[in-house]
Amino acid sequence: MVLKKILIIDDSILIAEYISKILTQAGYQTITAASGQEGIRKVKELDPDLVLLDVVLPDLSGFDVCGILRADTSNNLRPIIMLTSQKDENDKIKGLELGADDYITKPFNERELISRVNNTLKRIDRNRNANPLTGLEGNLRIESEISRRLSTGEVFSAMYFDLDNFKAYNDVYGFAKGDMIIKMASSVITGQFAKHGSRDDFVGHIGGDDFIAISKPEHVDDICKGVISEFDANIRGFYSEEHLRSGFIEAVDRRGNLNRYPIMTISIAVVSNENRAFESHFELARVAAELMKKVKCMSCSAYKKG
Repeated sequence: MVLKKILIIDDSILIAEYISKILTQAGYQTITAASGQEGIRKVKELDPDLVLLDVVLPDLSGFDVCGILRADTSNNLRPIIMLTSQKDENDKIKGLELGADDYITKPFNERELISRVNNTLKRIDRNRNANPLTGLEGNLRIESEISRRLSTGEVFSAMYFDLDNFKAYNDVYGFAKGDMIIKMASSVITGQFAKHGSRDDFVGHIGGDDFIAISKPEHVDDICKGVISEFDANIRGFYSEEHLRSGFIEAVDRRGNLNRYPIMTISIAVVSNENRAFESHFELARVAAELMKKVKCMSCSAYKKG
């Protein structure tokens, strides 16, 4: 396993060594720099996963270093935690305004340091993998979440959501309106899980108009019925009165033919390991894809278990 790499920028050798020892014991790889310039150089050369940055340095201030790092767009997702022995709230605010992710006031205890580093890295990892439109976890987390549950023998149901006639809508109304529908669908799905699901449920965005969510089998019916009811009610607000009256829009298909497409609906394919075993997330996704073909043959929003 590749260890996360943390750069400690502090001119005090004793403090740098102390922090390095704590983080090494916690399972991290550490690098140290005794000045702002050295720290900036090591960020470029060694690409650390997180920077612990002291405010008081012999050349540049920690604020200067933070500003320089944030001015480089390649560092946008590199977390910075600032260290200071000062308790002035203005210093904390200044660091956060410059782009620091967190602040630790010295002296600190080991548990606080480790917790703040762990939580910051987890948050950044979520942001890296999240879909930029919905903020939901993407394919890397989706695959690992399914694999984890399969490996532990947990009984669960995976719900795959797909919007019907979404491409035609995009062609007629434009991508901006299409994005609004994606965000609406995301809100509907997450809202129904909050209402009917459990704390350990998972909702992810596969991409485009495809979503996936995981819950206990006994919650599936309430969630799916809730999603369908709310989506069907909301989607009407995204069409013109003319299209609502006719019940369809006209768009050119992939072969260049003009076709009629009904008002958008949502299809849900539900796959569970309750009564069958799956060897991998690939197998589960394949079964869901076959089931989705059957659901999409229906002329309304619907869900089907398989």
